[in-house]
Amino acid sequence: MDLNTVTDVRDARLREPWQAGDAWLGGGTYLFSEPQPHLRRLVDLSRMGWDPLTVGADGSLKIAATCTIAQLYRFGRAMPVASAPLFEQCCRAFLASFKIWNMATVGGNLCNGLPAGPVISLAAALDGSCLLQSQEGAVRDVKVVDFIRGAGVKDLGEGELLRSVTLPGRALACRTAFRQASLYGLGRSGALVIGTLDPADGSMAVTISAATVRPFRFWFPLPPDRGELQQVIDTHIRDDDWYDDIHGLPEWRRHMGLRLAEEVRHDLTRLSGDGVR
Repeated sequence: MDLNTVTDVRDARLREPWQAGDAWLGGGTYLFSEPQPHLRRLVDLSRMGWDPLTVGADGSLKIAATCTIAQLYRFGRAMPVASAPLFEQCCRAFLASFKIWNMATVGGNLCNGLPAGPVISLAAALDGSCLLQSQEGAVRDVKVVDFIRGAGVKDLGEGELLRSVTLPGRALACRTAFRQASLYGLGRSGALVIGTLDPADGSMAVTISAATVRPFRFWFPLPPDRGELQQVIDTHIRDDDWYDDIHGLPEWRRHMGLRLAEEVRHDLTRLSGDGVR
């Protein structure tokens, strides 16, 4: 798609004043996928030189906003952590070709804020935090589950930049379970549920996304039974939180969300051998 209203592309390293009609350019896979008549200038992040992925001394993983899905896939699947399979599972949940994988960025997927965004699902499930930087240089940390406020709605100010996402080492050490449902064989996710079990204290978290307008992460100090899990989900996810579009009705999404949540709960409790039913 040609963006015929864009008259200039600027290097983000120049730190020029933000203007009306500006947009950050990462991989551009969303920007160039449909008309953007409000845009006049793109601020290109590709030459910022950020390391795509960095492992911290505490075992955390810092993912630059400019990290591509292909880079995340290759790095994540080779990580010597219990959660490594989740990186491949979420990357493969993209409705995208290999060409998109090599251009689409982690930051772009998060900043689009779409319910089916699999990087959102990955980062929310692993208790990730976004590092945001304002035009004045001020920075703030926001949990991924709070960064996404609704379908396409993000906690981003005018000209604010998503710099990176950090996944804590403790979350990366968790055993995980993954479930995805779609109305079509290779279609967009209609429901995506991820469970994590912390080996340090036996706590469990269940994260529901794609089926809902934003990700919901439920943490339990001990693995819940089936009834407790369903009650928590129904208490905190309102009727209008279940997403409604061509990829699934709210009633179907709620049904699949509950079903898949129970499946990941069962998988993790069965493997842990704690006897919860």
